[in-house]
Amino acid sequence: MHGLLKVMDTIILGIESSCDDTSAAVIKNGILLSNVVAGQAVHEAYGGVVPELASRAHQQNVVPVVHEALKRAGVTKEQLSAIAFTRGPGLMGSLLVGVSFAKGMARSLNIPMIDVNHLQGHVLAHFIKEADGEARQPKFPFVCLLVSGGNSQIILVKSYKDMEVLGQTIDDAAGEAIDKCSKIMGLGYPGGPIIDRLARQGNPKAYTFSKPHIAGYDYSFSGLKTSFLYSLRDWLKDDADFIEHHKEDLAASLEATIVDILMSKLLKVTKDLHIREVAVAGGVSANTGLRNAFHEYAERYKWNIYIPKFGYTTDNAAMIAITGYFKYLDKDFCSIDKPAYSRVGL
Repeated sequence: MHGLLKVMDTIILGIESSCDDTSAAVIKNGILLSNVVAGQAVHEAYGGVVPELASRAHQQNVVPVVHEALKRAGVTKEQLSAIAFTRGPGLMGSLLVGVSFAKGMARSLNIPMIDVNHLQGHVLAHFIKEADGEARQPKFPFVCLLVSGGNSQIILVKSYKDMEVLGQTIDDAAGEAIDKCSKIMGLGYPGGPIIDRLARQGNPKAYTFSKPHIAGYDYSFSGLKTSFLYSLRDWLKDDADFIEHHKEDLAASLEATIVDILMSKLLKVTKDLHIREVAVAGGVSANTGLRNAFHEYAERYKWNIYIPKFGYTTDNAAMIAITGYFKYLDKDFCSIDKPAYSRVGL
């Protein structure tokens, strides 16, 4: 029976450890059976992810998280067809924990390993199927706006394995700018959810901040951050409690500026390439303002839009497992000597 099972089912274990979330997921024949994520609260006190603490927490979390993912999926490790893991980009110490664990487990079970590019995983999160969920997926080719704490990119997706970065940030990522502006305002970390919550109660037109003029499809957010900092400094001279009195309007105006910068370039790409299949991915795709903008643009420009479920916007192993599944079908395996990498494009 065991041999028969191997022939019939393709079962992939995905492992994600690129930053501060340890995650494991199981996908069987393209359907997600489990997706377990262990976050790390330890970084909140420092206002950002501390790499050394992150890798230690991954070491503590990886075994229980994988165990729980297999348990929830109702799968034994002997039934696995292959192990997919995030090889990069990300924090080197964090990646090494996931990569080393995947290598050890794959070798002990004598099954193939599949290395996954973290950014490719975010894009392919749109193809995660749940047993009872509707499977609405983008049609190739589509354009994907990938926005997170570390990346802001516009990607032309021609197939599962053929992706081209058309534009990207030349300095800070959108999520990074939000986190830093939240820190400047003394609101805490991570800034994304805090700014999102406050922005819902504020006036997006209350303040204007400088928008960059970058040629082509590339982004820049460092100028906006500087403009935000200098504006606050001037306002605080007149009113020491300015931030406290105006934080909702500040958050709403900041969010509106970032969303406008993101959407204007995305619109340019869709018009130039005559593509109406448009997706968004990455942690910042959980932002309410950005999601609303996607719906507005869809109506105005007749886009077919694809917005991932909240659980698949941030780092998770389901996106690594589905990417691994597609690579498994192509027999695109990875040798055990492949190292982790901290920086790389698509």
